[in-house]
Amino acid sequence: MKRIFDLIAIIVFAPLYLPLAIVASIIVWCTLGRPILFSQIRPGLNGELFKMYKFRTMRDAKDINGKALPDSERLTKAGRILRSTSLDELPGLWSVFKGNMALVGPRPLLKDYLPLYTEEQARRHNVRPGITGWAQVNGRNAISWEEKFELDVWYVDNRSFLLDLKILFLTVVKVFNREGVTHGQSDTMPRFTGSKP
Repeated sequence: MKRIFDLIAIIVFAPLYLPLAIVASIIVWCTLGRPILFSQIRPGLNGELFKMYKFRTMRDAKDINGKALPDSERLTKAGRILRSTSLDELPGLWSVFKGNMALVGPRPLLKDYLPLYTEEQARRHNVRPGITGWAQVNGRNAISWEEKFELDVWYVDNRSFLLDLKILFLTVVKVFNREGVTHGQSDTMPRFTGSKP
């Protein structure tokens, strides 16, 4: 039922999000050039890897040693707008269409984090990752990694169709209010380095 709902929603709401995707593409092309999309391998259901797509929001700036600058320094002004409005996530709908992701579920994170999870935290991979999730509507980037993972696992244990509808509704509210976009004084979340025992 969840998979059918996702596919129907993608088709029905296409007239709403496709124009926004075109606008976002133009913004990225004008500010960052090509490629317009950013792709990265992320772990999905049961930790299986898939390629996730987003609109680019950062410059490929590096220091004198050839190492990428911190995310906060590479993030463009237009990128901040795309992130705060979640427009950068629209290409992820292709992953939902393919079945690698769902509209609602724990956010797919870096594959480098896989060996860092506790056994309990790793249960977030018992469901398909989502465009939005319980952690996103309960703090997003304003909460700690541990709090995010607790919320993700809570969703795994309590997921239902009605809960998904609630999360989708709250996501729209959060996007318009732009709540939880930043982490403290930083524009992006710090890397997860493992939870203290």
